[in-house]
Amino acid sequence: MADDSARSFLPYALPDIGEGEISEVVDSLRSGWITTGPKVKRLEADFANWLGGSVDCIAVNSATSGLHLALEATGIGPNDEVLTSVMTFTATAEVARYLGADVRFVDIESSTLNISVEHLAAAVSPRVKAIIPVHYGGLACDMAAIHRIAETSGLAVIEDAAHALPTTFEGMQVGSLDSDATVFSFYANKSITTGEGGMIATKNPSLARRMKVMRLHGIDRDAFGRFSSNAPAWYYEIVAPGFKYNMPDTSAAIGIHQLRRLPAFHKRRCELADRYSRELADLPLILPIGARQGDLMAWHIYAIRLTPECKIGRDSLIQSLADRGIGTSVHYIPLYRQPYWRDRYRLTPEMFPNAETAYQSMLSIPLYTKMSDDDQSRVIKAIREILE
Repeated sequence: MADDSARSFLPYALPDIGEGEISEVVDSLRSGWITTGPKVKRLEADFANWLGGSVDCIAVNSATSGLHLALEATGIGPNDEVLTSVMTFTATAEVARYLGADVRFVDIESSTLNISVEHLAAAVSPRVKAIIPVHYGGLACDMAAIHRIAETSGLAVIEDAAHALPTTFEGMQVGSLDSDATVFSFYANKSITTGEGGMIATKNPSLARRMKVMRLHGIDRDAFGRFSSNAPAWYYEIVAPGFKYNMPDTSAAIGIHQLRRLPAFHKRRCELADRYSRELADLPLILPIGARQGDLMAWHIYAIRLTPECKIGRDSLIQSLADRGIGTSVHYIPLYRQPYWRDRYRLTPEMFPNAETAYQSMLSIPLYTKMSDDDQSRVIKAIREILE
């Protein structure tokens, strides 16, 4: 322990930024286009090509913004309800409240930590207008079953794919399925990053048009379209009370190169996850189950859970790892435990037994592409020493 504690702190996550990204940002700074401009257009086109099919991609300043735009475009408003997982970050749910809608939380499956299709079907009511499934840790939800529920009840489906790049379901990329919209996150710890940012993907042209207008103040033309032409283009019209959700070119410059590196990033994440699964398998832990046969899991999170046989509690394990200079996190504190959601909807842990059981025993251990084999050996060694 003394040797480990003397070494530098090993964080839970780090972004992987290369010289290509840095040079592209410098090019943007020198070009004069630092807000939404040609590089945002390039990133949107590159991302659409990567997803394949007739997909419209809309870059935004955060995945939260993307979820808000998608819900607004589908017409969600006061007196509506939105169904989503209780095991997620608050952004997934709070966007419904922006629009005056209510949220109905659904318990998770113990095995996948994704939303329970059984509980989801039971939660549908006349007020429910949309479902936001969350691909926890980068493992795809059962989208076939979710789409069947939505089709039967006439509900919109907006996928929270913040963790799910690149994730597939039944051989298709998440983002190219038949959902109304899919929203990816480019936050600093995600599979690719733009610092802050996100991307909306949709196959619905009318939704795409609405989201593009609402992304920037409800203006019918973006700044690049108005200022990049030699002809006078000063006139514009406000067609709706929109938002300020556009991505700047300085962020898109990073994303252009990050997207090119995604295959290598994913390969490294898979290597790290596979090694954890091999070398922690004999400990009193529940490990992630991985993707279905023939599909990809993004491995954004490697969440381990202590079994009842474990002689140490979750919080003690987190502290013991911290004492050894190893960072961890918990994904997530379920939303029924957060004061706003708990008090608004009178939620209790007993209402979500699967989520509560998982929460009490879970922690996320370091997994990021800049992590060396020696870094991972240090994590594995520490966990084995503590649990054995």
